[in-house]
Amino acid sequence: MQDRLGPMEVGYYGLLQTVADLLKLIQKEDIVPTSASKPLFKIAPLLIFVPIFLGFSFLPLSPAWGSSPFSSALFFLLAIISLDVIGIIVAGWASNNKYSMLGTLRSAAQIISYEVPLGLAVLCVCVLTQTLDLQEISFQQGILVKDQTNFLFGIKSLGVDITLTGGFLSWNVFRMPILFIAWVIFFIASLAESNRAPFDLPEAESELVAGFQTEYSGFRWAVIMLAEYAMMLLVSFVGVILFWGSWNTALPNIGVLRLADWTTGTVGSLSLHLWGIFWLISKTLFTVILQIWVRWTYPRMRLDQLTSLSWKLLTPFALVVLLICSLWKLIL
Repeated sequence: MQDRLGPMEVGYYGLLQTVADLLKLIQKEDIVPTSASKPLFKIAPLLIFVPIFLGFSFLPLSPAWGSSPFSSALFFLLAIISLDVIGIIVAGWASNNKYSMLGTLRSAAQIISYEVPLGLAVLCVCVLTQTLDLQEISFQQGILVKDQTNFLFGIKSLGVDITLTGGFLSWNVFRMPILFIAWVIFFIASLAESNRAPFDLPEAESELVAGFQTEYSGFRWAVIMLAEYAMMLLVSFVGVILFWGSWNTALPNIGVLRLADWTTGTVGSLSLHLWGIFWLISKTLFTVILQIWVRWTYPRMRLDQLTSLSWKLLTPFALVVLLICSLWKLIL
């Protein structure tokens, strides 16, 4: 994107550079500042790392593979995503460093601000799908035309036949176009939640050296960075599941199936689930590429611009979209 080459020496075209970086970081000295609060300083990377990776346990990968059935999975996932700010605050405060502390205060203001529009965007999908179950939301985006029976998708015990059309027209952003605006709000807020540019004020290497992680080195620094990129992947998974069809294919899949078989994942062969994983991961990685693209395109915002964007623009727009979705559901 920047018309420049990265590390090219390790492996073919530098493909093994990540492995080399990992080996280097493991061997680096684990430095703990003398004036730091040592127990909190050491445990802070885990407080950032563990909640984010716990969120992956509730993602559906295919019609039958993935997390265990959990009717409030989306609510739990949002709660998990918001916990990493605790680890960031502990890391900055325990470092006893003014740059780290400034990065911590910025992070608290940023993440708390952007959780509001992010939650409202997610709520728009919940209003239309009438569920917090991520697997249920995924199933609904694979069905466009049903039979004439009085069919409620939440009742999985019915053995009725349904007509599947599949394809991208059954995804939420196409079934209800106003959800595209909700996804844009979700995407912008997810960048702030992940501390990605142009919302990387908690790190701000040009101003704060490295923000809340200034005093960290070696493997503890690697864990913090791994958690940041894992958060990018996690919010991308959530965005795809809620708005872009989850594991459903973009190609039309016309046919008649038994509802009981489809909802239990007993339809088809192994290829059904492998294709589901392929589509989910492909759409997720495309979203990650968008996040990286934004990082190299837009300059960092000031703190007042960041909070103004959240409270004066994204939150009012999200409330309007939520109102439209609510009225749409009431009328239809």
